[in-house]
Amino acid sequence: MQTSEALLHDYRQRAEQAEARLKNVQQQIYRISLLRVALFAGGIAGAIALRHEGWMAWGGVLAVTLLPFLALVKYHNRLFHRKDYLGKEAEVNRQELSALDYDTSAFADGSEYVNAGHLYAFDLDVYGPRSLFQYLNRTCTQPGQTRLAAWLGQHLERKSDIEARQEAVRELARLTDFRQQFRITGLLHKGKRADEDELRAWAASPSVFRRRPLLRLLPYAVGGANAVCLCLVVAGMLSGATWGTLWIGFALLSFVFTGRVTRIQNVYGKKLQILGTYARLLRLTDSQTWHAPLLQDIQRGSAHASHAILRLSKLMNELDQRNNYLMYTVLNGTFFWELWQMMRIERWKEQHAASLPIWLDAIGRTDALLSLATFAYNHPDYSYPTLAEPAEQSFTFRATALGHPLMHRDRCVRNDFRMEQRPEFIIITGANMAGKSTYLRTVGVNFLLACIGAPVCATDMVLTPVRLVTSLRTSDSLSDNESYFFAELKRLKLIIDKLKAGERLFIILDEILKGTNSTDKQKGSLALIRQFMSLQANGIIATHDLALGTLADRFPDRIRNFRFEADITGDTLTFSYRLRPGVAQNMNACFLMQRMGIAMTE
Repeated sequence: MQTSEALLHDYRQRAEQAEARLKNVQQQIYRISLLRVALFAGGIAGAIALRHEGWMAWGGVLAVTLLPFLALVKYHNRLFHRKDYLGKEAEVNRQELSALDYDTSAFADGSEYVNAGHLYAFDLDVYGPRSLFQYLNRTCTQPGQTRLAAWLGQHLERKSDIEARQEAVRELARLTDFRQQFRITGLLHKGKRADEDELRAWAASPSVFRRRPLLRLLPYAVGGANAVCLCLVVAGMLSGATWGTLWIGFALLSFVFTGRVTRIQNVYGKKLQILGTYARLLRLTDSQTWHAPLLQDIQRGSAHASHAILRLSKLMNELDQRNNYLMYTVLNGTFFWELWQMMRIERWKEQHAASLPIWLDAIGRTDALLSLATFAYNHPDYSYPTLAEPAEQSFTFRATALGHPLMHRDRCVRNDFRMEQRPEFIIITGANMAGKSTYLRTVGVNFLLACIGAPVCATDMVLTPVRLVTSLRTSDSLSDNESYFFAELKRLKLIIDKLKAGERLFIILDEILKGTNSTDKQKGSLALIRQFMSLQANGIIATHDLALGTLADRFPDRIRNFRFEADITGDTLTFSYRLRPGVAQNMNACFLMQRMGIAMTE
């Protein structure tokens, strides 16, 4: 198992090597630029100097100088691509070095997915700045980002599905070179959020030109007419002027289609060009031999996709010749090139459009899996949970040394968790700032990681996958004229309705019924937990209300009390953040108020 120091060394070495190669490529680009200038200038000067020596002399000079010049142009372009790749490679590894120090600001945070009404994501900071999504996210495509966000927002509940994803993540975690090559390739042309939806919409849209038989024949008819005219002109049976007039007529007639082609190109042109990047990504995955069944399934679904998608990308790039007005006019007048090119694109759509969503899904799933694999690689001390088979009257959630993955490893205090029957609840009591809420989020985040197939921040874990539901951060809504208390009641009713419908839930609640007075709160909380027990629920509740600890007397085998204590010694307040059995003994509100100069009088 690699250590944190070994990971730092690996990423630092990769970054430094990429930067050294980048500097070498930049020097080559500079030298070739000078050589190109010299060849071009030499060719022109030689041709001028030898202009009176006959075309063999000055033509030979141009051939000797300009042919190498054209070859260097092509090589120059490859060097620029190499420069971009190496620059991105160095950047990617520098980002990972920062991420190992818990700085993930370089990665998209998924703020667009924040939903205060979600079953658990809002409470557990799954999306947004410094979120779990941002910590995991290494996606390089929009389909990948969408899949990763969806996986976090709708975790798996079937043991077999989670184990299949675990196996895929394990295999990808070992392939650092492949993971980085995939990410760098995708980042060199990263799409925008709307690209995937618009590509799917284009694939589902009907053909505009090919559905009309007359338009299908038109390019061949115009091309054939021009070919016949050329033969007649060569044979002396038709004047060049007559053919020229006919050709101009064809060129002007071709502009009838220009407006519609332009509209289609403006809407989909750039979106379809990104498929060139997707084709390269699929080619990377096709070149691998996979062992995990999930990866094999993705590969089978995208078989031969890279060649087909690359073909479409080339067709779109060829359509960009419309920007060269001279070439555009000549080709249109010759065989209605613009119309012919659009119908080639439509023919591709008719042949492959049904497969395009499958290919996009393959890219997205691979990209999201690679994010989880990078997370696994960066945390060699984390463990993959063992999944327990769900049974009617059983539930298991055991973890040793459970910690929050977003908390710095040097400051993270790890605690155990154990729950092995259904129903069962753990009630956490404790002072302010003693660690109750952090512990709830630690349990919730690791439960979520386990259910998406990722390793967890624990030395070991055994888990029965069920639906996760939380109520930690309920807020009032001014726009809906909804009080804090009513919003919390709605969430609790949602939980009860799901339980009554037969859903198996793992529930995490923090200070329930906060929006009412202490008497109502205590009475309602006791009643709520009793109802949870009758509905065969499992969960964990944090509270300041020590009276909830008495529920363990009524359900001695089903409810257990744990606490986080604030240790007060003289004028000193300390926290161990260690979970202890029993009901809390020390509360610190009055102590803290006195320390802040707030008088505590009768």
